[in-house]
Amino acid sequence: MLEGKAIIGETDMLQTVQQDALDLAAKALDFYDVTEPTEIARFIKKEFDRDYGGGWQCIVGTDFGSFVTHCYGSFIHFCIGSLAILLFRGSTGQDSNPNLFSTMETLEA
Repeated sequence: MLEGKAIIGETDMLQTVQQDALDLAAKALDFYDVTEPTEIARFIKKEFDRDYGGGWQCIVGTDFGSFVTHCYGSFIHFCIGSLAILLFRGSTGQDSNPNLFSTMETLEA
């Protein structure tokens, strides 16, 4: 495991869910080496899918950028040492206007 305290960059999760994310990351780092970011991400994602329902995405690495759409209350970005972890539940954005395409077709007619 990487030594050091997790530093949360951004989050909109409840405190208890944040703590679950941090605990799972620590557990993943007990099982996998820091050179296996895909395995770490898979572990965290599968555990969150099991505990909180499907649709979670996890990105782990030392150098990455992102621009994501997520469900409210389901985003966290934190670092443990040099390893950054981004965990979020994806959103399709369709909730805001489920009839977007039918509206567009009506306008074109």
